[in-house]
Amino acid sequence: MRFVETIKNIWTIEELRKRILVTLLLVLVYRLGCYVVLPGISPEDLDALSKFTNKSGLMQLLDMFSGGAFSQASIFALGIMPYITASIVIQLLGMVLPSFQKMQREGESGRQKLNQYTRYLTVLILLLQGPAYLVNLQVQVSAAGSTATMGFWTIVYLTVILAAGSMFIMWLGERITDRGIGNGISFIILVGIIARLPGALFYEFTSRMPGSTGSQGGLVMFIVEIILLFAVTIGAVLLVQGTRKVPVQYAKRIVGNRQYGGARQYIPLKVNAAGVMPIIFAQAIMFIPITLAGFGSQEGSSGFFAAFSDINGFWYNLVYFIMIVAFTYFYTAITVRPTQMAEDMKRNNGFIPGVKPGKKTAEYLDSIMSRITLPGSLFLGIVAILPAFARFFGISQNFSQFFGGTSLLILVGVVLDTLQQIESHLMMHHYDGLMKEGKIKGRTTGSAY
Repeated sequence: MRFVETIKNIWTIEELRKRILVTLLLVLVYRLGCYVVLPGISPEDLDALSKFTNKSGLMQLLDMFSGGAFSQASIFALGIMPYITASIVIQLLGMVLPSFQKMQREGESGRQKLNQYTRYLTVLILLLQGPAYLVNLQVQVSAAGSTATMGFWTIVYLTVILAAGSMFIMWLGERITDRGIGNGISFIILVGIIARLPGALFYEFTSRMPGSTGSQGGLVMFIVEIILLFAVTIGAVLLVQGTRKVPVQYAKRIVGNRQYGGARQYIPLKVNAAGVMPIIFAQAIMFIPITLAGFGSQEGSSGFFAAFSDINGFWYNLVYFIMIVAFTYFYTAITVRPTQMAEDMKRNNGFIPGVKPGKKTAEYLDSIMSRITLPGSLFLGIVAILPAFARFFGISQNFSQFFGGTSLLILVGVVLDTLQQIESHLMMHHYDGLMKEGKIKGRTTGSAY
């Protein structure tokens, strides 16, 4: 079989084999750390916290991003989201501060400086989120019928442990990027999402079984849900891989006895050049009011914090949708630079038929990107809020998170990126790729997540 032959080819390439084994080892370390409970937390407290988390869609969302570490009161409970939030802030500063813009243009040295600032800001965010998580942990456990009392110094040293745990996750992600199969931070998030999928699928199946409490539609409804999930997944794949090809004609050049250029090529402009980053950015921003409100668990909360703590609410999903559209344009502007593309074409004697080289070419490419980014961003926003509609039609909280939204788009995007990395290694060593025809298209925007 072709699949078996491809696996043999992957195992034959020593470099690729080592990268996959290193990735699996680091993922194993991460998953083990998700079950290392904070000192002083009893099994009774964990049981109460787990029951409370299962009742709250918001707590399930936070738990999903941490791979279950949130409900386990683990040393990895804060997950990787503080680092994502810090990255957002640094990239926003790069848009408005000349000093940060200068570092972005300095190449590798500038990137290292920005990464260092991102780490410092991550530590600061962790020092703020750590006490908020611990205080909120006491409130949740008390609301669930148990007790968990923490003094000042207990909160201090547990905050240090939580901060160290998140920084260790960030280090694992960087090692996966350098020595594994790449996209380390995104891969860490992917592992956390996949870890929740089997349990959610099993719970949805048992809840649809005849005789279960609140079952509606039976197994027929479960099959319909699986078909719809498959259809949404195909739509997400098309969104990630969709491109608009722009023809580029290269002029003939004769050097010595050889002729260069003269052929027509195509620039593939992606409909969703930002990949899954708008989803991650928007989700990280939406966590801020939740954090300020003690993760929205206090009874009787009202107004702004109540509206943005209800992931099924109208205002939460509307703002979430608008932010995804805005971040799609923002991240596309960062990653796709028409001016640089036009200069590169002009330098290589290339031009778009019917368009003057230089400034006109840059304006033409920019107009095309604006037109194709609009439907891409709208579809991305619709897919992101689909879980709210799924919950409205009676699908369980756990399973609805995979009906689009952050889970599905990150899963599809990162899986395609990973397959593309493996495909490139196979093609480099003159083996057939993973697909019989064509190539796998992942996110080619150069994202570190």
